[in-house]
Amino acid sequence: MNDVQVLASHNSYHVEPEAPLLDLLRGALGDEVNGFQYTHMPLADELDHGVRQVELDVFVDTPEGGHYATPKLVPIAGVSPPDPRMSGPGLKVFHVQEVDFRSTCPTFVSCLEDVRDWSDAHPDHLPIVIQLEAKDGLIPDPGLGFVTPIPWSATAFADAEAEIRSVFPAPRQDRGGRGHRRDRIITPAEVRGGAPTLRDGVLRDQWPTLENARGRIMFTLDDTGAKRQMYRSLRPEVDDRLIFVAAQPPADDAAFVVVNDPIRDAARIHDLVAQGFLVRTRADAETVEARSGDTTMREAAWASGAHFVSTDYVVPDDRFGTGYVVELPGDPGGPGRCNPVAAPPGCTARQLRERRHHR
Repeated sequence: MNDVQVLASHNSYHVEPEAPLLDLLRGALGDEVNGFQYTHMPLADELDHGVRQVELDVFVDTPEGGHYATPKLVPIAGVSPPDPRMSGPGLKVFHVQEVDFRSTCPTFVSCLEDVRDWSDAHPDHLPIVIQLEAKDGLIPDPGLGFVTPIPWSATAFADAEAEIRSVFPAPRQDRGGRGHRRDRIITPAEVRGGAPTLRDGVLRDQWPTLENARGRIMFTLDDTGAKRQMYRSLRPEVDDRLIFVAAQPPADDAAFVVVNDPIRDAARIHDLVAQGFLVRTRADAETVEARSGDTTMREAAWASGAHFVSTDYVVPDDRFGTGYVVELPGDPGGPGRCNPVAAPPGCTARQLRERRHHR
């Protein structure tokens, strides 16, 4: 699976704030709100369009739910309230509390269910990677009583794993205790195998074969520092983890690396990919490239060999008039192409194709 390069979407759930709310925010924040001006299709439609990595910003809610369900700017801007699912229990998925809260799947479970249902209907798809960002950042309060996000903790990460398993259950043991069926989730234990560390498993090229990875899901955590350490502390043994952390070698649990600047860090990305690490980079950011039509970052991302090239523009935004869009280069005939850095000489686009299914 590390011989392939695929299209990814950034903040894959995101829905742009309505015009009255956007205007209100622009009056306070100026051009900073330009970064909110993009809307993604529902996750199933993104997957139909060839996306094979999605990104979810995940917030902790209170046990009863509803912590983020009543943004203070809703009545002021005269816009509709958030999705009713924001009032229920469970982890939530959106961009920024109070100001940028629209989501195609406002609960973590609903996002996972959307991916699962699509996967069930397309059982031979290339592996889908779900990148998580644990969000709890503060924003300035103009005196309206903005909510303070609930901080992430080891308990919250355990809840995230439980919600993942509620949608993608662990395989049951065969009768007679003769072992387990293949897990729907690609786990760090599978990649480590018999190697001393997860990093060693990567360097030994122990990622699942593409055939073995078809129809399966992999989870990654795009957080470093304290949040990454919380998850590491919760699951000190990598074999017990459901989620790959973003870590650079020589860390023992390095396998998935986020390097978001493919221009400045082109050589670094190339080196990591050549060693066997999975890498995510970005083709654009904050709507800048879509507004200008500049494709320099996009072309650098594809050329870098990064496995996941993330964009806000799976389809172009006609408002900007530039036609900017991010698509797999050439005509690969499917959602992935042979990785320009890592793929073996025998790799062909035909090997990466998926059978067509109808939802």
